[in-house]
Amino acid sequence: MKECTYCGKKYSDEVSVCPIDGHPLRNVINAPPAPFSTFVSERQQIVDDEHLNLLAIFHFVVAGLALLGMGFLVLHFALMSTFFSNPDLWKSPKNGTPPPKQLIQVFIWLYLFFGGVLVTASVLNLMSGLFLRQRRHRIFSIIVGGLNCLQFPFGTALGVFTMIVLSRGSVRQRYNE
Repeated sequence: MKECTYCGKKYSDEVSVCPIDGHPLRNVINAPPAPFSTFVSERQQIVDDEHLNLLAIFHFVVAGLALLGMGFLVLHFALMSTFFSNPDLWKSPKNGTPPPKQLIQVFIWLYLFFGGVLVTASVLNLMSGLFLRQRRHRIFSIIVGGLNCLQFPFGTALGVFTMIVLSRGSVRQRYNE
């Protein structure tokens, strides 16, 4: 079997020149095609690298947003503690009695819990972004992507795209796992 070097049409072995365009024919080797999992085109590698770099950047952005949320939480705590501890505010008959100390303690525990969640999310996203840049610890980044799905809306989008990109066969090959 031979094929034209110009148009790619296939002809029998007796023909030496393409009857359509006059270009020479070359022999076709009938080798079995490489399995998809072992063959990754150069274009696909470029696309995978771009997607992994974008994911790393977005993990850094979500880590920054978590730190920004931590700043908001600290500001909210400062305002609420000032509000609850101001005795002049509670002297007016319209305002009623001051809140009980147990309520203030519940708020402190809630601030500590959500602060811990935000700091943990920030650190995990920062680590995942670094790992994505280095093409290491793919499973860690998938787990962080799953946890990001709980942070609606940005974390959810980032988590879904992280799982989609890191589940690709060509990306798995880049990680050499």
